[in-house]
Amino acid sequence: MIKAMNSHDADARATAGGRHDVVLVGAGAAGLNAALLLGRARRRVVVIDAGEPRNAPAAHMHGFLSRDGLPPATLLELGRAEIARYGVRLVPGRVEAIEAIDPGFAVRLEGGPVLGARRVLVATGLRDELPDIPGVRELWGKDVLHCPYCHGHEVGDQPLAVLGTHPGAVHQALLLRQWSDDVVFLPHTLDLTAEDRERLEARGLGIVEGEIDRLAVEGGRLRGIELAGGRVLPRAAAFLFPRMVPHDELLTRLGCVKDDTGWVATDRTGRTSVAGVWAAGNVIDPRAQVVTAAGMGSAAAFAVNADLVDEDVRHAVERRRAPAAPIVESRPAHLSRRES
Repeated sequence: MIKAMNSHDADARATAGGRHDVVLVGAGAAGLNAALLLGRARRRVVVIDAGEPRNAPAAHMHGFLSRDGLPPATLLELGRAEIARYGVRLVPGRVEAIEAIDPGFAVRLEGGPVLGARRVLVATGLRDELPDIPGVRELWGKDVLHCPYCHGHEVGDQPLAVLGTHPGAVHQALLLRQWSDDVVFLPHTLDLTAEDRERLEARGLGIVEGEIDRLAVEGGRLRGIELAGGRVLPRAAAFLFPRMVPHDELLTRLGCVKDDTGWVATDRTGRTSVAGVWAAGNVIDPRAQVVTAAGMGSAAAFAVNADLVDEDVRHAVERRRAPAAPIVESRPAHLSRRES
């Protein structure tokens, strides 16, 4: 008895030679959650991981239901174990380029192989460019922080400082005030408008003038903010707004369109302007927390799989409609020789 091959079998055979259904670039919360759903959907998936998570300096992450307070590295470890259960491959390395081919994409690894993919999902995150103030990089993610929602509770009711190294620092200071009654704003080199100054003062924040010389550090912890001239303002923690730069080179080289803010534009599922290319997480949204990025990866995975199903069905219909190949009757060799 001959078993008929369905469209899923045919597509599985087509990818068995090395073409994956999906290649995911980036193994943070967005990439791993997308890989989890696609693996459960029985897609052939590989995740490329450069091993440089943005939140590596942080000891704990917060605001993630059921995972509040978990070390970021532990979350990634759990995620890698979960995707492995569904046959998803995790490949350490860095993607050098993604090229559109017919059909699909060629994903080229630095010093490694070229992977074929029907679809690609980029979740490469962003990098935080920090101001050139001695002590900032040393304490980043520890006593020098960015997100009040991520760290405000842990430093609540302590003497805090907000460094005016970015225009977004004013809003950050106004927000942070609800976690502590003792918050000072240091304009540093930022020109405060009269309106900003009034809003800060009305909110109960002190304003300390003068350029910041360095952060005073003792035993690996923040002791205070040292201003030009030697004055040290004692503080338990400092917040600053970094310049966030997306790792979107792979997307822009493919021709993905950016929006008015300079970030790669996508729809609600993470679909970019280039057919077959999705993006999720901080690479397209600087405001996405870990839980948000995971949700973005989930939404993208749903959309990618639906797109693949549409393609699978279209190919199956085309095969069904294709005219049958003519049957050529061949005579046994011994009869052909006898007749000759």
